[in-house]
Amino acid sequence: MVIDRRVGSRASGAPAGPAGAVTLRGLLSALDTAVVRVVGAPAGEDVTIASVTLVDGSDLLAEAGAHAPVPDLYLHAGVTDADAVRWLDEVAQRSPEHRPAAVMSKCAGVSGVLQSAARQAGVALLEVHPKARWDHVLPLVKHVLDHSRRHQATLEEPDLLAMDTDLFGLAQMAAQNAGGLVSIEDTQSHVLAYSASNESADELRTLSILGREGPRDYLRALEQWGVFDRLRESDEVIDVPAHGALGTERRLVVGIRQPSDESSAVPRMLGSIWLQQCGAEPFSSDAPDVLRGASAIAARFIWRSLNAPSAEGLLIQRLFGARGGGVDVPSLVGALNLPVTGPAAVVGFALTGAGAPAPADRLSGVGRMIRLHASSFRHDSVATVIGDRAYVLLPGYKSASTVSAWARQLVDDFEAKRSVVLRAAVAIQVTDLGQVAAARAEVDRVLDGTAATFPEGRVTTLDESRTAVLLGEILDLVGGHPELYDPRLDALFAYDLKHASCLRESAEAYLAEHGDVRRAAAALQVHPNTMRYRIRRVEDIVGLDLGAPSDRLLLELQLCLHRRRKLTDPPA
Repeated sequence: MVIDRRVGSRASGAPAGPAGAVTLRGLLSALDTAVVRVVGAPAGEDVTIASVTLVDGSDLLAEAGAHAPVPDLYLHAGVTDADAVRWLDEVAQRSPEHRPAAVMSKCAGVSGVLQSAARQAGVALLEVHPKARWDHVLPLVKHVLDHSRRHQATLEEPDLLAMDTDLFGLAQMAAQNAGGLVSIEDTQSHVLAYSASNESADELRTLSILGREGPRDYLRALEQWGVFDRLRESDEVIDVPAHGALGTERRLVVGIRQPSDESSAVPRMLGSIWLQQCGAEPFSSDAPDVLRGASAIAARFIWRSLNAPSAEGLLIQRLFGARGGGVDVPSLVGALNLPVTGPAAVVGFALTGAGAPAPADRLSGVGRMIRLHASSFRHDSVATVIGDRAYVLLPGYKSASTVSAWARQLVDDFEAKRSVVLRAAVAIQVTDLGQVAAARAEVDRVLDGTAATFPEGRVTTLDESRTAVLLGEILDLVGGHPELYDPRLDALFAYDLKHASCLRESAEAYLAEHGDVRRAAAALQVHPNTMRYRIRRVEDIVGLDLGAPSDRLLLELQLCLHRRRKLTDPPA
């Protein structure tokens, strides 16, 4: 499952290879010994890494005998020793330009057969900590690669921000000046960057870097001490004492928040910076000032990352028709390593909530997980978040029904495992990459047109939901012209309000049952004569003859518009 495989890179301060590439040594120094270590590097640690792919055993099997350019770094997620050895034996038979530079595996340190196969293939073998999460390791590697591209760009076009474009560099600088170990986290306590560790790193820091949750007892202690509440409510640097029973060292922590402006009375929380004490070594005297300064700089980084995608991200968004569109398809195919021929599918995902837009960091997190799932389904997929929706391009799919089944499984998994409720729309038979933007527009039509039918049609296509989509668009067109609103309905709503009656509800039931009084009465559990009386009162109040098809159509359209306004208008 290939992800962002053409991102050029160079780690901060690390020796680089070609433009947009990082050396293996530079990549390792930018990560952490808690995450990965070298088992063997037959070609040395100066080989260059410019692209990364996350694969499982089926991906390796499908790649056998391939002669296309391959990514430089493979992350083996769930790959058995036997599959990895078989693949490396096949890699050893390839010409050098068709071999990867390195492989990351959780089995690398214990499998002598795997080590021998990697050595014979001339491929560096890196051991990943067994508790590390691949959905955490992959973004870390991607960050290092993407940072190198940005660094190369600033060499060509330097600007005033060229010195502060890396959270990892900021963490290292803060650690050196504050006298401790620094980690920078988002609002969900996921580590975004960290300084180099040493033997004084406690278990909490190690688990955080590996992408794991810290000890539950310690998190409860932080809640009891009011640390999280103070982070949300103030800019103070908080002193968190050591916890001997849990084996955690003393820490200082400060919140990261978006600077307030005239449109925002309360600054938005973006994350936090944690400084762990190194054994008996005290913090520097100005550590609180260092953390406050680092917080202000980190706020710019995080805010920028939430609002400004990378160069590759811009390419992908333009492919989907955002940010001006207008991509050069042949160049994009080369940059993203996408197949030129074969049908493609576009899948759009929308968060379902109470109507309020989801926070950008939550959307970003959902988008990252969707991208990971998409890459496990199709190794050449690409994904992005645009506005309040996530989009996935699945090139060269084998079966339209398989694409829909995958989307349904993903939607079900997100709700069951993460309590995230999604809707999805699928556009299939995208004949070439130049049609991706049009496919995204189709997906948006479906997501917009089926919002009112939730929870029905959680995953659907335009063909399956055309009636709901077209009716929704017709109502939008009519609703956009105030002169097409029938003021006679106001009298009906006013009557119900004044007399605590339910004439509108009765009219809706009557229309839904195509004028069948008995069925409409049964739906509302009233006597048919009561229903007949109510319909006569509706006709008298609004001045319509519900025996006439045109009057029934008009009333139904107007009632639909009323319901639509109640769904979309903010509460008073």
